[in-house]
Amino acid sequence: MMTAPKITFIGAGSTIFVKNILGDVFHREALKSAHVALMDIDETRLEESHIVVRKLMDSAGASGRITCHTHQKAALQDADFVVVAFQIGGYEPCTVTDFEVCKRHGLEQTIADTLGPGGIMRALRTIPHLWRICEDMMEVCPKATMLNYVNPMAMNTWAMYARYPHIKQVGLCHSVQGTAEELARDLNIDPTSLRYRCAGINHMAFYLELERKTADGTYVNLYPELLAAYDAGQAPKPNIHGNERCQNIVRYEMFKKLGYFVTESSEHFAEYTPWFIKPGREDLIARYKVPLDEYPKRCVEQLANWHKELEEYKTAERIDIKPSREYASTIMNALWTGEPSVIYGNVRNEGLIDNLPQGSCVEVACLVDANGIQPTKVGTIPSHLAAMMQTNINVQTLLTEAILTENRDRVYHAAMMDPHTAAVLGIEEIYALVDDLIAAHGDWLPAWLRR
Repeated sequence: MMTAPKITFIGAGSTIFVKNILGDVFHREALKSAHVALMDIDETRLEESHIVVRKLMDSAGASGRITCHTHQKAALQDADFVVVAFQIGGYEPCTVTDFEVCKRHGLEQTIADTLGPGGIMRALRTIPHLWRICEDMMEVCPKATMLNYVNPMAMNTWAMYARYPHIKQVGLCHSVQGTAEELARDLNIDPTSLRYRCAGINHMAFYLELERKTADGTYVNLYPELLAAYDAGQAPKPNIHGNERCQNIVRYEMFKKLGYFVTESSEHFAEYTPWFIKPGREDLIARYKVPLDEYPKRCVEQLANWHKELEEYKTAERIDIKPSREYASTIMNALWTGEPSVIYGNVRNEGLIDNLPQGSCVEVACLVDANGIQPTKVGTIPSHLAAMMQTNINVQTLLTEAILTENRDRVYHAAMMDPHTAAVLGIEEIYALVDDLIAAHGDWLPAWLRR
């Protein structure tokens, strides 16, 4: 093993994300001297990230080097870790297209990055690019580990391990650890006092066990306390993210009905089910405080905030940041040093969750050490949770089959099976929506889909 790893960041123009991931990396002793290769097709954004990463490195006392690349294969050469974080088509034009076309057909969305027509189109735009990364990795860094942060996570991860099973990869999200911290804040307790066991699929995993440590060192079930706080109007805490549009009512209501708390936010979860967003049902939107069009609004705000932050970073002598909740540096450190850690990752279901389809993409606890990323077996999860997840896996299965076999019919079928879409539109309307989305996206989609 080399004395320092090479970390390649594909999509380095995602500067805020680069800042969080590499800020964590530079504060780990074993990774301080890493060679960081930044790659993006946008030279301006790449240079912006270079400025930020250099100041992060200097501020942390890291001694590694930085190289910048606009060619993917050169950036990947001899990499040990490949971090992938990009959005094909960006906010404009593709995200705007996903929302505007669906709205014209009577389908409202909140985030549209995981399921539904928005998630389906994003997968079709994204997976070919992920495959090209895998292809290059097979050639120039076949032993590297990919840390994938690109949505739609389940479909992307599934499509990669289906076509490139020899690539070492894990799909990463911060919803498991992030939601645990949120629940601790809702109850005014220390997040470090929690322990939990979580399992499911990306953006629809549930805490099968959620406990807190008491003064005498024993652990007690946190669910009764959480339910009592919600019934008393003490949870969720308002404006917990600094975003007054997202009040987190949906998943507390799901908790009351299901008995288990889901990991992904209410604004995401509302569009994974048939119950919360319906034409002419403004009462549901108001009751559950569902923030329609949340992702486009968020994109506009983030772009404005980033331009302000970038100017501050350019003139700052140093950039000091708090540790993030992202798993990337934990995984790199564990693989590089052998120091064991546990993370939650999205991986192929090979005997991990018995009552979800084998071969599907599941989110489970993984032990990480010098032996690699090792998913842990969960067994059977509660049947009603598995049933809900299956409705989402149906879409993932069909879309993955569509792109692996270049079968346009399966794209329609995936949209037909989406719980939210099926609750709003008829079959012919769904076909018309898919046709319009394909036409509107044009060259952003694979050629076989446009024939």
